[in-house]
Amino acid sequence: MKRTALLVAIVAAAIPAAALWWRKNPSACPYGQRFWVEAPHPLITRDRLFEALSPLAGESLLEVGPGTGYYSLDAAEWVGPDGTLDIFDLQQDMLDHTMARAAERGVGNIRPTQGDAQELPYEPATFHGAFLITTLGEIPDQSAAIHELARVVRPGGRIVVGELMGDPHWVSPKSIQAHADAASLTVERRLGPWFGSFTVLHKPY
Repeated sequence: MKRTALLVAIVAAAIPAAALWWRKNPSACPYGQRFWVEAPHPLITRDRLFEALSPLAGESLLEVGPGTGYYSLDAAEWVGPDGTLDIFDLQQDMLDHTMARAAERGVGNIRPTQGDAQELPYEPATFHGAFLITTLGEIPDQSAAIHELARVVRPGGRIVVGELMGDPHWVSPKSIQAHADAASLTVERRLGPWFGSFTVLHKPY
């Protein structure tokens, strides 16, 4: 019994310590642990993303941090064959996985690019909209990432930030607001409760 109690105490102490370490050391979810990004996403659902992003047929969209394509395939279908979805990830394995899934589903309007979200390789005003879901907190310089997204989105475009509390890299609504202010973006609305929501940022004309 004493050993069991000791083990429970060690685990109880290790969980918050691990969470604190992850928050202080932002990094992308390793491909080998992709089951985390493939699990159901309560509150930050695909239907709610559709409502937040308001995609139109023929638009060009950017997704930063697609993981294995939980949202990507649907988003590509939302804009239709005349639209495009660029997916951008630090890990080539994630991009390859998403593209393989797209091929299986017959989705042909996704374009993958590997790189660092703190310096996006796109021209200014390239996209009608962009989104990143449970990804912002994994980026060492969150402010730089939001500034880069603001740069590559067209005037009048939108950036959707999805966050779910429980993620070790969760970014609070207050922090998102601060990043938006610094990048001259307007917080247009938030869909869902503060602990699991999509925040829609608007780039002024």
